[in-house]
Amino acid sequence: MLASVRPIGDRLSVGLTGGIGSGKSTVADLFAAQGAAVIDTDLIAHQLTAPGGQAIDAIVAQFGVDFLAPSGAMDRAKMRAQVFADPAARQRLEAILHPLIRQQTATAAAQAPGDYLMFVVPLLVESGNWRQQVSRVLVIDCPEDLQLARVMQRSALTEAQVRSIMASQATRAQRLAAADDVLLNDRSAADLIPEIGRLHAFYKGLAGATPIKQP
Repeated sequence: MLASVRPIGDRLSVGLTGGIGSGKSTVADLFAAQGAAVIDTDLIAHQLTAPGGQAIDAIVAQFGVDFLAPSGAMDRAKMRAQVFADPAARQRLEAILHPLIRQQTATAAAQAPGDYLMFVVPLLVESGNWRQQVSRVLVIDCPEDLQLARVMQRSALTEAQVRSIMASQATRAQRLAAADDVLLNDRSAADLIPEIGRLHAFYKGLAGATPIKQP
């Protein structure tokens, strides 16, 4: 079966997404090692809220200096608690960050080399508009108990906090329903390399407008 392609401009674009703890960053790094032009919107968000970042002044104006860490960066833990408790606060934060993320993402995409673009978008399914902006959606999938274990191992979050974050995201079924391609990440990074290599070759073939069978 040949895949349908909906390119942005003259370049193929892949939206990589998955739930918290699914291993999006690990997979994105492996695609980058293959030669994909990876643009991580979460990394851009971190840069915007780092000390001196473009979003800091607006965050202080909206939320106050109490939402800054001693370093001058946004206090992510405090802001996370605030936006989970108050949907209006989430909307105010998104109104600050989303236009800046879009601007930085567009700039990075215009400057990126490579045969195709890969956008890492944690909330791609939830956002509603990213699906229309990319040629294909790649979902990094894993069992929910493994998501939970990974996040608790790497962070200071409690099980209840991680479950709350998971509950605020799209369900596993919703992500899979939105996927053009699925990569099951319940193994080590080394075990993923052959499958990532096949997907990379598939995307390069699509980017070159060469008919290629889906892996």
